[in-house]
Amino acid sequence: MIVNPILPGFNPDPSICRVGEDYYIATSTFEWYPGVQIHHSRDLVNWRLVKRPLDRASQLDMRGNPDSCGIWAPCLSYADGLFWLVYTDVKRYDGNFKDAHNYIVTAPSIEGPWSDPVYVNSSGFDPSLFHDDDGRKWFLNMLWNHRSESVGGNPKSPAFAGILLQEYDPKARRLIGEAKNIFAGSPLGLVEGPHLYKRDGWYYLTVAEGGTAYEHAVTMARSRRIDGPYELHPNVHLFTSKDTPDAPLQRAGHGQIVETPDGQVYHTHLCSRPLPGTRRSPLGRETAIQKCVWKEDGWLYPESGSPVPQVHVPAPFDVEPAPPQAVEHVFKGASLPAEFQWLRTPYPERIFTLTGSALRIFGRESIGSWFEQALVARRQEHHRYRAETEVIFSPATFQQAAGLTTYYNRHKFHFLAVTWHETVGRCLTILSCPGEWPDGRLSFPLTAPQPLPDDRPVKLAVEVKEAEQQFFYSTGGDWQPIGPVLDAGITSDEAGRGAHGSFTGTFVGMMCFDISGSGRAADFTRFTYIPEFG
Repeated sequence: MIVNPILPGFNPDPSICRVGEDYYIATSTFEWYPGVQIHHSRDLVNWRLVKRPLDRASQLDMRGNPDSCGIWAPCLSYADGLFWLVYTDVKRYDGNFKDAHNYIVTAPSIEGPWSDPVYVNSSGFDPSLFHDDDGRKWFLNMLWNHRSESVGGNPKSPAFAGILLQEYDPKARRLIGEAKNIFAGSPLGLVEGPHLYKRDGWYYLTVAEGGTAYEHAVTMARSRRIDGPYELHPNVHLFTSKDTPDAPLQRAGHGQIVETPDGQVYHTHLCSRPLPGTRRSPLGRETAIQKCVWKEDGWLYPESGSPVPQVHVPAPFDVEPAPPQAVEHVFKGASLPAEFQWLRTPYPERIFTLTGSALRIFGRESIGSWFEQALVARRQEHHRYRAETEVIFSPATFQQAAGLTTYYNRHKFHFLAVTWHETVGRCLTILSCPGEWPDGRLSFPLTAPQPLPDDRPVKLAVEVKEAEQQFFYSTGGDWQPIGPVLDAGITSDEAGRGAHGSFTGTFVGMMCFDISGSGRAADFTRFTYIPEFG
């Protein structure tokens, strides 16, 4: 069986592509660098991260991008001996404008080399590229209408103004002909995330609707002509959890069709797993997949018979999912382990280096900066886990701090840090921002700084058990808890300004800031992530 989610933790907006026996899923990365995650599988059960293709300044520079901007909804496809990746770099979120710029990069293999980007348009986000069987290529994206007093979709909120279609000329590397609005969406509204699929002379259009929170849905329509008119699916929505608030997979929407070589049909979608008894999702929007069937009426339906997404889904082969395992990294190599990312900048040498014995992070701007924040972290993938690290750091001022953080964005984090205090010298402190939007004011849960002996290494740990988080430290003896039990639910999509205000997920990792400007560095010798802890 397939066990959903197949890509746990922050992995939204899945675009799936099959090449022979190989399946690839591309997901959004927003402000995290490098851009776009691509996972690979040969059985739809077990997946492995194989590439983040947007990894240099000529392709992507997100310095200054606000939280939850950056890379939205990539589309991955294969045609003409090339992989094609379409993506948006969103430069603004608040207010009426989005400034969403759409690009295409290509590569002969998933590993690359990936080309520099070709600019396509900026009329809206969530682009996709459809390769028709006559050789023509078609570019789709949602149309953003800034002339609205609200943010939403057609007909509820006219900012989401439909799905645009325009032909793309790969030789000229530009759009040609006129753009046409081919689909206004269903009455649910907020139409976005278009993907086309062709079968038996029909063009099938799947879109995301209802917003990416608890009204989310996959909506399907079809037409004999690529430019419409499109008729809605008899059930309108192929998948949704909006009417089943107790379903384990919530917020189902935004996905794509894929067929196996023997004709079995699946459809990806994003989802979330809220903390028990809450509507808070620290793991963010994850990737799931459902089995489908084509019926005699020519429409696609969930094999389960229900639009509510299933946790356990029949797999195309008899394969067992790999159990979660602890991952320990001792930073003695020359490259950063694959699961780690950083924020916004295409110049990682400015914020970290591998020394051969440690990951050295250079103190830059404050935690929460939109420009040059020195944070190296990995996704939280489980509701219960423990993470550990060891840091060597000698601060000389209270403006320098380094340590372990659970981080969502500048309004939602907890940070256990080695720092300096005028009366106690080197010490530990905790900085929290419990969803304080828009001003991002800090709280300091530790009533007094915890003194640290000399300059020896300090071990730091965090345990998260659903909505509760506890920090620990050690200077050579047993682990000691430090500070109160903290609210792990604040590092979630829904905390702060709400589920339509932030779209990523919780990371856990290593942070160093030096707002004195002297760039003092911290050495982290190891990092361990233990899933399903306690």
